[in-house]
Amino acid sequence: MFRAKNFFVAALLFAFPFFVKAASAQELSLLDQSSKKGQILYWDTLSQSGVLEKNGKQVSFRAGSNVILLDNEKFAFTDAPQIANGQITVSQKFIQDAEAWFAQQSASGENFKVGAILIDPGHGGKDPGALMTHKINGKNVTIKEKDINLSVAKMLAARLKAAYPQKQIIMTRDKDVFISLQQRTEVANSVKLKDHEAVLYISIHVNSSLDKKARGYEVWYLSPGYRRTVLDHGKTDDPKLFPILNSMMEEEYTTESILIAKFIMDGLAAQIGSLSQPRGIKAEEWFVVRNSNMPSVLVEVGFVSNYEEAKLLNDESYLQKTAFGIYNGIAAFVTHFERSRGFTGAK
Repeated sequence: MFRAKNFFVAALLFAFPFFVKAASAQELSLLDQSSKKGQILYWDTLSQSGVLEKNGKQVSFRAGSNVILLDNEKFAFTDAPQIANGQITVSQKFIQDAEAWFAQQSASGENFKVGAILIDPGHGGKDPGALMTHKINGKNVTIKEKDINLSVAKMLAARLKAAYPQKQIIMTRDKDVFISLQQRTEVANSVKLKDHEAVLYISIHVNSSLDKKARGYEVWYLSPGYRRTVLDHGKTDDPKLFPILNSMMEEEYTTESILIAKFIMDGLAAQIGSLSQPRGIKAEEWFVVRNSNMPSVLVEVGFVSNYEEAKLLNDESYLQKTAFGIYNGIAAFVTHFERSRGFTGAK
């Protein structure tokens, strides 16, 4: 995922084929109109939903639906966008309604910001996670995932606290204790935020494989195929509208998670270089915190089952590079989020 003016999230959210087509007043190309109006357009072809962004404000929409979500705070009705001959088409009213919203001043005058970053070192206590014994420097060394996760998480938390003293930097565990997946989710969803603040969830893990040649780092996000309730029922009194609005909000969490993942992958590549290799950004429904109501990613920092990589994971200087790479990715996302007044996730 990338954020670029008038670019679609084609690289990671499945390429969407657009074709040139003459448009009438009631059948305008949204791609063309967003370009003319100076709007940033995001589109997810899997869910057929998208977001328009301008002046730090957002309009979330879905093909075939006449409901639009405005800054995740209120909804309105307009002409439904359509998919015609491979492109998104909208009416003049849709464009006018979006522009009217973008022209409004924020009621509070406050910018959205990341208020908390939650770091989750996977496993712990009675649950060691992946583990493997290798002979390193003539000694048998058992490398445990839970220990690596905690080491990287502590290094990451220290950097984040130094860089963002005004933000909450929270760890689900800061020592070798067992925490269930439910407890991790509860910690995530119980973070207290001020108005116009968001929370990010970063889970740290280590990989293992029967294929001893498998190596590298990767970042996972929750697959769009898994559905969850992320919207407060108080957003609307109409039960028929709730699933539509919730789905829009959920898709925005997915988009943000992909963006975080992309920044972290870039950060890791810059720090680790040729010492390891990127394995890409991936989606899965069994995501460790799939019921967390926020953008979230899971970073697999390497394979304990690969001898060369296990030696790296046993080296504190390498773990420092890993933590710094993740930190740089998070910092890049925070800058993006706060400059744009937030893309999703604010209270």
